[in-house]
Amino acid sequence: MPYSYPYPRPALAVDTVIFAFDGRMLKALLIERNNSPFKGYWALPGGFINMDEDLATAARRELAEETGVTGVFLEQLYTFGTPGRDPRGRTISVAYFALVRLAEVEAKAGDDAAAVHWFPVEELPKLAFDHGKVMPIALERLRSKMRYQPIAFGLLPLKFPLSQLQQLYETVLGITLDKRNFRKKVMALDILTPVKGQSTTGAHRPAQLYSFDSKKYERIKKRGLSFEL
Repeated sequence: MPYSYPYPRPALAVDTVIFAFDGRMLKALLIERNNSPFKGYWALPGGFINMDEDLATAARRELAEETGVTGVFLEQLYTFGTPGRDPRGRTISVAYFALVRLAEVEAKAGDDAAAVHWFPVEELPKLAFDHGKVMPIALERLRSKMRYQPIAFGLLPLKFPLSQLQQLYETVLGITLDKRNFRKKVMALDILTPVKGQSTTGAHRPAQLYSFDSKKYERIKKRGLSFEL
C-alpha cells in the first residue's frame, strides 16, 4: 500500500547559471520565458524535477531542453526557498552553476523558451522569479573559486595569450592588474605550457599562446597554490 504523507509538500525545481567569457566581458546565458508566469521575462534555464530524477540530472535535462547546451560540469550553488518566490505555489529551487567556452556551445531555444541570449553580467535585464538574487551569489562563487582553483581556464579557449587570461581576471574580479607582475606570478605557478610554434595574429605584435597543463597542476596542487594574481 503506498505511503500517504499527511503534510503539505512544496514543489522542487532546479535552475542553472551558465557563465562564458567572450574575450572582453563575462556573460550569462538566459532564456526568454514562453509561458506564464513571467511570460516574456528573461530567466535562468530550469524547471521542475521529475519524480525519478536526482537534482543534477534534472538540471542537465532542463538545460538541454531549454537551451540545447549539454555536456557541461555542473556544481551545486545554493538553495532558494523564500515563500512567495513562485506565484504558482510553494516552490524550492536548487541552483547550479557552470563555466563554458563560448566557442564550444551552440545555444538554441527549445521546450518552453521563446529565445536564448548571452547577456553581459553587468547588463542583465529584469529577471523572472527571484533569479535576480541568484546571479550575484553565482558571481561571488566564481570570484571566490578563481582565487584558489584554476577554474578560470574553463572560460578560456584551449590556447590563449597571457593578455586574455589577465583580461579575464580583471573582468571577473573587478580589478586592474599590473601586466608585468601578473605575468611573473602566472608563470611562477608553473601550470602553463607554451604552445610550440603558435602565436596570435593580427595588427599587433604576435603573442605567445599557452595552454593550461592539468597534469602539472595535479602534481603540484598539494602545495596549496594561490591564484591571487
